[in-house]
Amino acid sequence: MGIYFVLWLAIFVLMFVSYWKIFTKAGKPGWAIIIPIYNIIVLLEIVGKPLWWIILFLIPGVNIVFFIWTINMLSKSFGKNEGFTVGIIFLSFIFIPILGLGDAKYLGQAGAKAAAATTTTTTTTTETEIKTEVETENKEVNKDV
Repeated sequence: MGIYFVLWLAIFVLMFVSYWKIFTKAGKPGWAIIIPIYNIIVLLEIVGKPLWWIILFLIPGVNIVFFIWTINMLSKSFGKNEGFTVGIIFLSFIFIPILGLGDAKYLGQAGAKAAAATTTTTTTTTETEIKTEVETENKEVNKDV
């Protein structure tokens, strides 16, 4: 029984330190991880979601969906993909330390980035289409001359 306690304690300390580093990488106070409810508020600020989501974390069933969504946004805030999110959900004692103690950098709120990425992609596609049309017209004009 003593060895299980030591193992559990080691994992607890590793997760605590990892979350502390995640918060500090995002520009938030690391000590916020210690305070219940406030740590969720800070996590929601990191991922760019509104504070009223705390209410959704209190509803059984709904909280699971929004927890997974929040973890996905946390992964994306640090430049990771959905595969990393799956890793956090099933092997958090491995993937959270990778996020907190590894070389992952905070890129900004994932919620705000998703909206910006959609706009940028649309703009880029439109510019590309215009350039292609202009090049086609130039080729046609050059053939005529």
